[in-house]
Amino acid sequence: MTVPLGLPSRLPPDRLGRPLRDLRISVTDRCNFRCVYCMPKEVFGRDYAFLPKSQILTFDEITRVARVAVAHGVEKIRLTGGEPLLRRGIEVLVAALAELRTPEGRPVDLALTTNASTLAVKARALKDAGLTRVSVSLDSLDPERFAAMNDVDFPVAKVLRGIDAAREAGLGPVKVNMVVKRGTNDADVLPMARHFKGTGVIVRFIEFMDVGSTNGWRMDEVLPSAEIVARIDAELPLEPAAPSYRGETAARWRYRDGGGEIGVISSVTAAFCGTCTRARLSTDGKLFTCLFAARGQDLRAVLRDPSQTDADLATALGAIWAARDDQYSERRATVKERPAGRIEMSYIGG
Repeated sequence: MTVPLGLPSRLPPDRLGRPLRDLRISVTDRCNFRCVYCMPKEVFGRDYAFLPKSQILTFDEITRVARVAVAHGVEKIRLTGGEPLLRRGIEVLVAALAELRTPEGRPVDLALTTNASTLAVKARALKDAGLTRVSVSLDSLDPERFAAMNDVDFPVAKVLRGIDAAREAGLGPVKVNMVVKRGTNDADVLPMARHFKGTGVIVRFIEFMDVGSTNGWRMDEVLPSAEIVARIDAELPLEPAAPSYRGETAARWRYRDGGGEIGVISSVTAAFCGTCTRARLSTDGKLFTCLFAARGQDLRAVLRDPSQTDADLATALGAIWAARDDQYSERRATVKERPAGRIEMSYIGG
């Protein structure tokens, strides 16, 4: 298959007819938090071997992949980690990606997901570089519970200051992502909804997922999104809202009094594999076609081979996507054993 660069072509859809529209790029495998559901301290301790610099994609290499992907149908790019704001000079990468245009001449929707630990000091520079919006991971407003969940005693007040700074800089609408674990932080669902209602910040409640193999996932710790909605609706009446676009991960609900909206991401109880248009590029240049994958396909070798052109890179990207048939979340209930060796969320982002 040949996909010439420069033409307003689309990559072929995958085996289930899903197009590639969204590219999530992990810019670092490092994080300054040790959240128990993502990078538990007993696994990612002081002696954990993170990727050496030589294996990490450079900003030029990331931009090249993104440019080719956008030329062939990708419309949304999200920078992730680890914690992406730990990558030195991240504003330089943002500026390069912000210059990309689709074949129709539209700018890409360029977002970033962060724990907001340094967002208060970086928000304005990110906006000036061309970032469109940010999503902030925040699992509790209770200081003690939040400190326990991030497991490095980081104060929730600093995260809230980062959210305020993002709003003031115009990185909106700011979205707050709350991973809900039954028995751990589910008591914070209503306080989270109350706190951000009427502020323009959109809270997205995410079912605890079995990503990777180190987070100790159990089905009985999943709080179904239907129950989350019911809890909020009982005090703050909700009504369903139409999706913003096809393939949106979050089901939207708006407050009946006009106080804004929330979202719920139901990867466990109401899987949305059938409309998934996302691929993920790891820190060291592997392309993953599913969040629950065990392995990715190496693009770094293409990027670092001087004989390989952008057209060759587009061909490699198209071949990987065309072979895709992932639908793990829809099959989860019939899987007798969780596959071993699946990639960790900290490696490819959420």
